[in-house]
Amino acid sequence: MSLDLATERRHRVAAAPDHHTRDPALPDPTEPLAVNVTGLRCRECGEAEELGLNHVCGFCFGPLEIAYDTTAIAGRVSRARIEAGPRSLWRYGDLLPTLSADPAHRVDLGTGLSPLRPAPRLAGHLGLDELWLKDDTRNPTGSFKDRVVTIALSAARALGVTTLACASTGNLANSVAAHGAAIGLPTYVFIPHDLERGKVVGSAIYGANVIAVEGAYDDVNRLASEVADTHGWGFVNVNLRAYYAEGSKSIGFEIAEQLGWQLPDHVVAPLASGSMYTKIDKAFTELAHYGLIDGEVATRMSGAQATGCSPISEAFGRGSLDVWPQRADTIARSLAIGNPADGYYALQVAERTGGAVSDVGDDEVVEGIRLLARTEGIFAETAGGVTVANLVKLVRDGVIEPGERTVAVISGNGYKTIEAVADHAGPTHTIAPSLEALHAALDR
Repeated sequence: MSLDLATERRHRVAAAPDHHTRDPALPDPTEPLAVNVTGLRCRECGEAEELGLNHVCGFCFGPLEIAYDTTAIAGRVSRARIEAGPRSLWRYGDLLPTLSADPAHRVDLGTGLSPLRPAPRLAGHLGLDELWLKDDTRNPTGSFKDRVVTIALSAARALGVTTLACASTGNLANSVAAHGAAIGLPTYVFIPHDLERGKVVGSAIYGANVIAVEGAYDDVNRLASEVADTHGWGFVNVNLRAYYAEGSKSIGFEIAEQLGWQLPDHVVAPLASGSMYTKIDKAFTELAHYGLIDGEVATRMSGAQATGCSPISEAFGRGSLDVWPQRADTIARSLAIGNPADGYYALQVAERTGGAVSDVGDDEVVEGIRLLARTEGIFAETAGGVTVANLVKLVRDGVIEPGERTVAVISGNGYKTIEAVADHAGPTHTIAPSLEALHAALDR
């Protein structure tokens, strides 16, 4: 695709969501959300379970997911209804788990509808015709985790949960703490003891009970599972995980709407548990099922990991769906999940869509952060550095073709992980307060 055509497409696509008309035969776009779930269902054996604080199938111990009333959804959802909705992820409420029609149960801090930004300077650096950045640094607590927490806590309120909790590498803890404070429920966040200072403060400031656990994230997660079973608290990524995971679909919904109800050719997204990556793919499939996009789903999905914690990438390199757990050792702590719950499913998505899963070293992660900042003015946390560095690698290796319309997901704000780049960013010059000193420093 020529640069002129890419520019024309960018202008057309950017304007697309603001130009719509409503078919009077369709339901009123302002009609409130209705209950759209029938229960839970095992992702492996298909066994049905009742709605509740449960994430494991009682028959085969497989993971549970939401069972939707697809007939009811098909009768309500439309482009016009979405476009007339709130400027948050709740504009896609018909496609997200709604357990209660009572608006008081809905949590909304304004999460979602983050910018999908054209990235011409980074694209030019990489030799790509068209590159877009899904900029989730703009969410209320600075990461995509606000999406999953919004949905999990809305489900928790409908289920009568009175205490909120999570196991986290930082971003999720920040989000749960903020949302818990906003709805006035006691909150406990369990984190590794050596987490970045910014993320610790970013949870404690909201009044959450911050429990620092001596160990890695996988140790924290095991403890969280025990606490959930013992105390019955609502752990967003344990016993509320079926609802929580669906929040990431909103990234995919937004990408499609922001591209004028078209899908990209290629998506590159960071991988920790693998959930966000798989749910973006699921979102594209659902949009096609309900006739909300033009054409078929042909998007290639590629995943990005840091070499110091890359169990999914390692399995992809072996050509296997068998993920071997790893002990994390990387600056990209928000992705440092050595035993990823959705690793198997992420590998299936990569294989089915013709994508890839790759990894990069910590030095490349830092360079990815710096490259994104100096070309597009976005300061991403280490997970964003992982995404950009792997984007560079995937282009270099020919996995991403120059003519593909590519979207890279930037999942968190760089001010959360200042330590990662502090040694690489500082004053260019230190001078006395005089014009002469400035000219001397600038060699003028």
